[in-house]
Amino acid sequence: MTRQPGPEAPRSTRPTGPRSLAAVLALLALLSTLSALFVLSAPGARAADGDPAVSLSKKEAGKGGEITVSGSGWRPDALLMLLICGQSTPERGVIGGTNSCANADGRAVTTDRKGAFSKKLPVTEPPKPCPCVVHVATVTGEQALADAVFTVAGHPTADLPRQGGDGKLAVLATTRLEGDSSLLTWFGAPPARRLVLTVGNLGSDPVEDPVFEIGTAHGVYAPQWEERQWRGTVAPGGKARIELPVELSAGAHGDYQVSLRYGDKVLAEQPWGVGRPWGVTLFWVLLCLVVPAAVFRIGMAVVDKVRPRPAGAHRLRRPTATPAVIAKAKTKAKANANTNTATNTNTATNTATNMNVTTAVLPWFTPDSAPSENRPRPTTKGQA
Repeated sequence: MTRQPGPEAPRSTRPTGPRSLAAVLALLALLSTLSALFVLSAPGARAADGDPAVSLSKKEAGKGGEITVSGSGWRPDALLMLLICGQSTPERGVIGGTNSCANADGRAVTTDRKGAFSKKLPVTEPPKPCPCVVHVATVTGEQALADAVFTVAGHPTADLPRQGGDGKLAVLATTRLEGDSSLLTWFGAPPARRLVLTVGNLGSDPVEDPVFEIGTAHGVYAPQWEERQWRGTVAPGGKARIELPVELSAGAHGDYQVSLRYGDKVLAEQPWGVGRPWGVTLFWVLLCLVVPAAVFRIGMAVVDKVRPRPAGAHRLRRPTATPAVIAKAKTKAKANANTNTATNTNTATNTATNMNVTTAVLPWFTPDSAPSENRPRPTTKGQA
């Protein structure tokens, strides 16, 4: 009973058990607090909420200056457009669409994998008076936008237009696409149509120069939206016929879906079947036939030019005649020779006959009386 070292050792460590447990619990609590703080302070924390954010290095700057625009919470690897817009506020957005923005001095930027970006933007005066904002919006894919208040020093300031009623515009008749394809479309030119619809103003205020958005979707892809402004006024309770241009990219073909949106509401959708540009296919087929034929002809000419030839051989080969052709040619030559001989004989006979006839017809000419060039000419009197 006196030697029990084993049981006594664990007894000596029991008083330290509650202290180590408390230390472990404290360490776990500290780690959980730090992880929560890290998650809340991480740049991509906003991305989970789906709320893009924009911040500016300066809230006010004059024309010719430069500011740095930073953002977070955007979609990774998204293409964004940065613009300075007038007649706008973050609450009401950009009134009048991008026509109120300095489009010529905008900048494009692509977000990183965490959905953040940083880009320098030159300060220019927008076409509309302030209040102004720095407008950031996605160019492709799902639409997302954010505005940050900004003041352009020295730029005019005016009150925002009075906001209209809640009814606004609604489509009253079926939409349709008008227009035909030209010959150039058959060769890959961009297909173009006009989207025609009749809208009515269901609100209590007139709608002036409304800005619509036309989206074209192909297959399972999301529509690509483009702004189209219609010039005119729709009175309360009135209606108007609206025509908006729709254009696809060059070489587009297949089934497309054209959508019309006003504000946050999609007013109409219209299918559009675009034929295949067979002229492009025909061009490539002819190119695949003509180019190999031309290359073959050029290659044969080069081979004929550089190939070795035997000594004394002519460059142009003469066709070799067959024995039958040679015999026929000899027979024809003999016949021609006999004919020529007979002709010459007849000619000589005719000549001799003519000479005899002449001699008989002219008997007064004798060899002595015939004039001769060798005889001396008679002299006249007085000549020696």
